[in-house]
Amino acid sequence: MARPKILVFQHVPYEPLGTLDPLLKEAGFRIRYVNFGRDPHQRPSPDKYEALIVLGGPMNAHQIDTHPNLSTEVEVIREAVDAGMSVLGICLGAQLLAKALGGRVAQNEEREIGWCDVELTEAGRTDPVISSFASTQMVFQWHEDGISLPAGADNLARSPASHVQAFRYGDHAYGFQFHLEVNASLVERWLTVPANQPMLAAEAGRVDPETIRQQTKERIGALQKLSRQTFSRWIDRFDIAPRRRTLPSR
Repeated sequence: MARPKILVFQHVPYEPLGTLDPLLKEAGFRIRYVNFGRDPHQRPSPDKYEALIVLGGPMNAHQIDTHPNLSTEVEVIREAVDAGMSVLGICLGAQLLAKALGGRVAQNEEREIGWCDVELTEAGRTDPVISSFASTQMVFQWHEDGISLPAGADNLARSPASHVQAFRYGDHAYGFQFHLEVNASLVERWLTVPANQPMLAAEAGRVDPETIRQQTKERIGALQKLSRQTFSRWIDRFDIAPRRRTLPSR
């Protein structure tokens, strides 16, 4: 019997699946990456996949003039949600999921870079996936845009800078603004990759890379344990049985 397959949208090489990769492989899934950085004109179909994961990237969700794949991704995400697939959007991926469902994405007043607390909402405390979090949970962040919740979605977590840090639509679609998938080497890569230097320079005096490095040494172990708990719960909810077509989400 063929192993079930997962479709992954990747935007840049330094934002991979991270800690999600071994979990998916341990669960017996095959992974197919779609690298939009290499070919922005691809139009993958979600058919024959059990789940869709949309990763982060340095662009914002509205830069379709320079990143035409973003419009394609919104269309494919909507198709996946309407088909009842398990969908996970991380950072930019969460913003694209929100757009696909009719929500809005706009720049926050303050960037969140580094280790920050998020607070579970009442819905988050009882959610089957994210209730692995403490009521106030330290996570790793790297974003400047925020999400206005799509109609029909549940807000699961918030922070002072981002009213929507995590949300769920239906039973199988989740968006996380934060980065549970990072390990220490990924954090270091983000601190040094050239594409991130303008943002770090703009935040000089408020965001200190050396402080982030020290905090990462202290906190990455707990985050990786939380990552395994949370992502395992999401994987356990995959609906691999034949799906019934649902009404369009918009």
